[in-house]
Amino acid sequence: MSEILITLNGEQLPIEGKIDLETLVGQLELPAKRLAVEMNGIVVRRANWPQTPVSDGDRIEVVHFVGGG
Repeated sequence: MSEILITLNGEQLPIEGKIDLETLVGQLELPAKRLAVEMNGIVVRRANWPQTPVSDGDRIEVVHFVGGG
């Protein structure tokens, strides 16, 4: 597999091969139910993560929601 380079929350990150957003979130061990993901300036709905490929040069921002009272 070939390596691609993405920018995740402002930092460059090499990843292996072709993956989708759902796989990327899983590899990062993030709690998917409490996340919002923006890819190249567009918010991607969670239902679309499995069909959204991650490509070389993509800029991805992941925001984690924190509850409180």
